[in-house]
Amino acid sequence: MGFKLVLTGFQMGPNLTGYVEEEAEIEDGTLHVTWMTRSPAPDSVLHEAAKVPMAVFNRSLLQVPAIVSVLVIIYFMIYLNCPGELTQETPTTQQLRLPPPTHPTPPGPCTCAAGSTLLREHVPKDQYEELVKRRAKELYQHKARTTSVLSTLLFALPNSPLRYPTQGFKVLPLTSTLIPGLALDAGQRSSYKVSLHVFKGLLTTNTTAEGVKVQGDGESTLIIESISQLTLNHVLAEVNYTSTVYHIHTGDLASFQFEEHKAVFPIAISQPLLPVLYDMGTNVSSHVTVVTKTFLRYAQLKVLLSSIRRFYSDIDVIVADDSFEPEHITAEHVRQYIMPPAQGWFAGRNLAVSQVTTKYFLWVDDDFVFTEETKIEKLVEVMEALPELDMVGGAVQGNQFYFSLIYEEGEEMDGGCLHRKSEGKFHSLSGYPQCSLASGVVNFFLARTRAVQQVGFDPKLQRVAHSEFFMDGLGSLLVASCNHVSIGHQPKTSHNKDDAKYSQFRNPSSRDVELKLQLHFFKNHLKCVKYG
Repeated sequence: MGFKLVLTGFQMGPNLTGYVEEEAEIEDGTLHVTWMTRSPAPDSVLHEAAKVPMAVFNRSLLQVPAIVSVLVIIYFMIYLNCPGELTQETPTTQQLRLPPPTHPTPPGPCTCAAGSTLLREHVPKDQYEELVKRRAKELYQHKARTTSVLSTLLFALPNSPLRYPTQGFKVLPLTSTLIPGLALDAGQRSSYKVSLHVFKGLLTTNTTAEGVKVQGDGESTLIIESISQLTLNHVLAEVNYTSTVYHIHTGDLASFQFEEHKAVFPIAISQPLLPVLYDMGTNVSSHVTVVTKTFLRYAQLKVLLSSIRRFYSDIDVIVADDSFEPEHITAEHVRQYIMPPAQGWFAGRNLAVSQVTTKYFLWVDDDFVFTEETKIEKLVEVMEALPELDMVGGAVQGNQFYFSLIYEEGEEMDGGCLHRKSEGKFHSLSGYPQCSLASGVVNFFLARTRAVQQVGFDPKLQRVAHSEFFMDGLGSLLVASCNHVSIGHQPKTSHNKDDAKYSQFRNPSSRDVELKLQLHFFKNHLKCVKYG
């Protein structure tokens, strides 16, 4: 409960030059009185002053103590009449704080977009329960491989006297490492006692000091006590952590406590990656390999190869071929890999990409054709300028095809929801306004070889396979689409003796579609999917 009283008067001279404002405020049982002289007076005050008799303006500032005395009397009158309200106990800062959640809220059921395919309807009913059990087991193992304690939600409480590393503390497995930045900054005490605790390692200190008591040196809990805060901080500055479990990518949580103040900070335990670098050489032929797959379309393949040589005379081309009667290609700088017949598009991609030795590869269909607008160097420039990119798509005959993938994780038992939005993109690339980030692109793209090899193309998908690669790579591949590099498309002809047979394999069967949906259900742990 609070009361406020404000009195205003004027200080007069030859001219009306200023005014006095006195303010008294009663808040939480305490009287606060302030007064000040302001000059010049605001116009609104001058206007009101014109209505007041002149005698008022001749009051001296010496009247202020008398006014304050009156206010003090008023305060005690209010205090005697309302003691309960003025002396009400105020909650402490600790009581006002809500305890932080110990775990992040798990995801709830996801919402299937209108028109989505419910995947459980495409799973054989007599196999559904067993499939769900096996899927749950696989999901558990997937999370065990991809998550660690480093994803634990941590909170920093206010007004803590503890100093510790909040991010970036990394250690090698089984290797002693100094914990940087440990210190205590507390007020005057007769003694100071801190404790440290870890779960996957041991704590040691490399120094001993007079007047310091250390318990648990070489154990998972370390307690340090001293009558001198400065001496205690010297010991804290020499505390080391050593993990006791060999793991190439995991973490630990360290607990640091002083009195009622407790902090938790992460320790990343990881084996550093050995770099895999590519010698870029001096020209585009040492940067990029052109990659394609062919099936019963040698006439189109020869047109493609001829167009490549028109602009890039010595760039390597890899051809994966699963035709029934392979026709050997003997052109220079062309490597043809013969596969068992009709293995499918993704199996061919896997084979072709596995043989690339350059930093990047350019994927093209076997019925594309290089033109004046097919400038591989421009795509390389984008990738080199933005090394976090994994893939950059171009345009086919001036037309871009790209899409975004909207994914909700969903509950563990039900699975997630996925929506592919055609022509969906995010935002343009810094420095390259003609390029935008997306989730997937057309079959004409420059890709980082190692990144694509790590995702791979599922060879189970033989006929219905394009977006599915980008779905498997969601969260792993950073993809962009650019409109300033284009490739041509050969006109369709009906003079090929294998056209009829090719058409039989080109169009997917209902069995292929069902297999794709069943893979989404199990492999991608989805409840529903929409191709928009």
